[in-house]
Amino acid sequence: MQSFNVQEAAQKTGLSPHTLRYYERIGLLETERDPNGYRRYSQGDLGWLRVLQCLRDTGMSIHTMQRYAQLVQEKAPPKRMLELLEAHRDEVLANLERQQEYLKVIERKIAVYQERGRLG
Repeated sequence: MQSFNVQEAAQKTGLSPHTLRYYERIGLLETERDPNGYRRYSQGDLGWLRVLQCLRDTGMSIHTMQRYAQLVQEKAPPKRMLELLEAHRDEVLANLERQQEYLKVIERKIAVYQERGRLG
């Protein structure tokens, strides 16, 4: 089974080595260690890190990520994980709607300045 050191895992996920170590320290990730004590990341770890990155990039708090990771580690009933993810999805959708409205405002301002640039 292929495994990766912290630098390789960072490169493959786009997360910094510091973030990988931090995620381990706060319980979001459990990594194997080689005989010399160095972290080794499996393909499964990289997949889990991509999920964590998605959750973080879409605004999930570290605290909620920790709750989610704990549910996964405990093999909690799917209903509990589903509730947490559905709530996050709803927040992401609401944020997307706000962002689309903000984009419309920005586009209108750009059009105003473009028109002014053509006239003056």
